[in-house]
Amino acid sequence: MDDIEKKYMRLKDQIREYKSLVIAYSGGIDSALLLRVATEVLGKNAIGVMADSASVPRKEITEAKRVAGKIGANMMMITTEETYDENYIENPTNRCYFCKSELFHKLFRVAQEKNIRYIASGTNIDDLGDFRPGLQAADEQQVKSPLRDAGFTKSDIRELAKRLDLDVWDKPASPCLASRIPYGNPVTVQKLAQIEEAEDYLKGFSIRELRVRHFGKKARIEVNKPDLGKIEDNLFEITKRFREIGFQELDYQEFKSGALNALINAQG
Repeated sequence: MDDIEKKYMRLKDQIREYKSLVIAYSGGIDSALLLRVATEVLGKNAIGVMADSASVPRKEITEAKRVAGKIGANMMMITTEETYDENYIENPTNRCYFCKSELFHKLFRVAQEKNIRYIASGTNIDDLGDFRPGLQAADEQQVKSPLRDAGFTKSDIRELAKRLDLDVWDKPASPCLASRIPYGNPVTVQKLAQIEEAEDYLKGFSIRELRVRHFGKKARIEVNKPDLGKIEDNLFEITKRFREIGFQELDYQEFKSGALNALINAQG
């Protein structure tokens, strides 16, 4: 039995002790693996709950439903209202705290209605080394972190998901649309819609991982280095489409995950 198998066994043992579980499900690889294993162990006593709001791309919801269906998991949708919270709208550096507080509050309501004691998220060990205000909200509301407690890193999660035939095992991270708006610039539903429309358009060029940063009238496209040529080759067409969306200026650069958080850490 290798290290991944040992962690897998620990994870199942841990989930079994909960007897029933509400899982904060987004369709990303972390929560998808957690839902997969929880369904294996608890059956229909594991419920994946996905939040729907203006900050979640429509395609992510469709994909999350597909994955849950393939797993055979019990899944439900709820509506969260972080975009009505002034603390969230102001977009401080701890914006995620207010978003996750709203999410976990709604999840606990679901848990109470279903007579389930625990809720869990897909937090893993690698999350602990980054600036993640949402973890504070999770701690305050006593959200469980089975993957973290079983010793899973991000690479462990991808490896186990691959072994379990989860076809999203190599899916790129997809944080909420608000993460594309620089801290201090207000989050609005209109901005979120513009970002979603722009990113959906760019994915039509077979670009798998990207961000469209929103700087008012200016958009900055970030893609991985191998995809920069796709932007350059189609720049005229992309610029025209972005102007229709509402961006008058456009630039592009190589994508680097966590750039905004790195800036915060450097200033701290």
